[in-house]
Amino acid sequence: MKAVVLFSGGVDSTTCLGMAIDKYGKENVIALSISYGQKHLKEIEASNKIAAYYGVEHLQMDLEKIFAYSDCSLLQHSDQEIPEESYAEQLEKTDGKPVSTYVPFRNGLFLSCAASIALSKECNVIYYGAHADDAAGNAYPDCSSSFNKAISDAIYIGSGNQLVVEAPFVNLTKAEVVKIGLDLKVPYELTWSCYEGKDKPCGVCGTCIDRQEAFLKNGVTDPLLLQ
Repeated sequence: MKAVVLFSGGVDSTTCLGMAIDKYGKENVIALSISYGQKHLKEIEASNKIAAYYGVEHLQMDLEKIFAYSDCSLLQHSDQEIPEESYAEQLEKTDGKPVSTYVPFRNGLFLSCAASIALSKECNVIYYGAHADDAAGNAYPDCSSSFNKAISDAIYIGSGNQLVVEAPFVNLTKAEVVKIGLDLKVPYELTWSCYEGKDKPCGVCGTCIDRQEAFLKNGVTDPLLLQ
């Protein structure tokens, strides 16, 4: 068995990578990182360091042009500011719509790319790190269990029943993801999550808030705050 892991260099995808390596061995795992014009390019730097740490094959793609028409606040060309509040606070203002950092159908595009590469590289499974906290309140609808089922079915059928999609965290909280990673000794000190992409995490964007809480719920401090 061989696996492709959608790999951003953040907490969730790095935990996925650690799980896949633990299950299949590093020689049977490919990390796939995708640039899409995001402001926090530091996550790509993080992905390079983590892939080197694990010694896995690391593929990179650039899909920036696909998102050229989006005003998502996460993108470099957008003049929207990244919200400095929790996702729950953001959702109170969206009237049921996704938050401003939702990149249009990102996971659908990324998984489709991963499926094509997985077939070409004779892989059997695709891992990605969607979890329940991101799907809550429709913040990121392409992280939901219903989306996961639909895209998994489509990829399985479209690949001629050759590929399965694994979203091991789709019904778990971020704190539960971190617990798994701590047990696997995932190098969280090398990861990056902050949407601002500066020298240090801002601590106030939605993903920083979620990340810090996830570590605290496991009785540890986020290693990035110790550097």
